[in-house]
Amino acid sequence: MFTTAAQLLDLTDKKLMVALRDGRKLIGVLRSWDQFGNLVLQDTIERLFVQNLYADIERGLFLVRGENVSLLGEIDLDKDDYIPAPFEQAPVERVFALKKAEDAERKKTDKRRQMKLAEHGFEGEHSGEAIL
Repeated sequence: MFTTAAQLLDLTDKKLMVALRDGRKLIGVLRSWDQFGNLVLQDTIERLFVQNLYADIERGLFLVRGENVSLLGEIDLDKDDYIPAPFEQAPVERVFALKKAEDAERKKTDKRRQMKLAEHGFEGEHSGEAIL
């Protein structure tokens, strides 16, 4: 069987977890989709994970462009509230601040890696950017 957007028909009106290319995790009810894999999620939350903490941010109605979806799957409603043992819920502000610091550190590391590669003649992903 071919994997096409038409297979989303079985997932319509079901609760899904959608992992995006930028690393965000969305949980919501699939209400609509099109031939490009664009999704409309209702009652959406964005779940942030940092270290052993997580927080949920309510996003409401959410439109996801199909090319940004890296993974999607149906959530088993019997296990919906289950969160693995090492994770505990924390206030959004705390998790967001930790996530921001983690992302800043990752950017620094990536920049150093690109500089090392440039020294050996390799170009980074964003060849149009100057490496400072």
